[in-house]
Amino acid sequence: MMKTNYRIIIKTLGCKLNFSESASIERLFVEKGYEIEHDTEIADYYIINTCAVTDMAEKKCKQLIRHIKKINPSAKIAIIGCFSALHHAQTSLGCDVDIILGSSNKMQIVDVIDTNLNNSTTAAKQDDANTFCSSYSISERTRSFLKIQDGCDYHCSYCTVCIARGNSRSDSIENVVLNAKNIVNNGIKEIVLSGVNIGDFRTEKGETFFDLLKVLLQVNDLHRIRISSIEPNLLSDEIIDLVAQNPIIQPHFHIPLQSGNDRILALMRRRYQRDVFFNKIQTIKSFIPNACIAADVIVGFPTETEADFSDTYQFIEKLPVSMLHVFPYSIRPNTLAASMSGQIQQGEKNKRAKRLINLSNKKKNTFYQENIGKTYPVLVEHKVENGFLFGFTPNYIRVKIPYQASYINNIVNVNLIGLDDDGICLANLV
Repeated sequence: MMKTNYRIIIKTLGCKLNFSESASIERLFVEKGYEIEHDTEIADYYIINTCAVTDMAEKKCKQLIRHIKKINPSAKIAIIGCFSALHHAQTSLGCDVDIILGSSNKMQIVDVIDTNLNNSTTAAKQDDANTFCSSYSISERTRSFLKIQDGCDYHCSYCTVCIARGNSRSDSIENVVLNAKNIVNNGIKEIVLSGVNIGDFRTEKGETFFDLLKVLLQVNDLHRIRISSIEPNLLSDEIIDLVAQNPIIQPHFHIPLQSGNDRILALMRRRYQRDVFFNKIQTIKSFIPNACIAADVIVGFPTETEADFSDTYQFIEKLPVSMLHVFPYSIRPNTLAASMSGQIQQGEKNKRAKRLINLSNKKKNTFYQENIGKTYPVLVEHKVENGFLFGFTPNYIRVKIPYQASYINNIVNVNLIGLDDDGICLANLV
């Protein structure tokens, strides 16, 4: 049988970095002559690009493996990424797969499958976290997630990402620019700069994330640059000022807080206290009053008392953040926090998470309402639903406008006129 008759399904779990890597893996398979299936559940090989940031992420991976085995018992399954990097052996997986690759060597999956097409034995590979493999997505057609950095040196006490993805390492500016030009040549107008800790971007020449942003601003026909999650201690005033001065870089910041209580931040081994976060938010709002600011928060970290949580709640309540991403603390094996005393009951973690989610909904609604009546350029996506098209303003307000085919993948100026029942902004073309 020729390998061009082999069908591949790629399933991606977790972060946008995984999606960018899966997209690059798909292109490698296509170049080798494999068929990539999108509209069916049946294939010869299933590749699961995994996540391990929470216990739930690992459970989803195992559930997916069991589902595949149920619908297609003869299929070969390969798992790649963070979950498999933490579980090299079949015995620790708790489920049966055929190929195991980690995070840093996941791009080798095409060659591994090539050499194991007719081999029923498991090909287990140890991870090499000293190399950087660039990747980017183009399947979304209006925006691309471009990987610029991988790994992390921060070793927060609750996190396994540094174990699964290894030390911090970055692409070269030259290669990032080359990838950006390829993305633009595919008709894509927005690039989301992605990585594990993109603020730690640093090349062998000593170039920084700020240097990269300045160079990317010179790429012809690149209409939008969006910065993904960036640590508060790495978001410098010069980066904020660069965003304020250049409309190509979108005024949208995703900044992990994790806790608004300094005692908990210290136990988490975060590299800042809450005043750093507070001052960063104030600086952004003074430079860019209409900026969207999203923050990550973990609730129920070991020993977090009700008073500690209230401290976090009240701190966030007073801040001009636009929305929150809330996570109940999840015990991760081989982390410092997993062995701490004072673990919080799951029910209490869920209650605290719900309170912060409600606060987030209020803040998001307030942020959207503050922008009603304003005019913004919106990049219109391909999705069509009930006669409407959708897109995002520069400051990440989701907008819907009446369908017009010519708007798709174009930037149009709209006036925000109100909110629908789902909290999406209604807009008229200007």
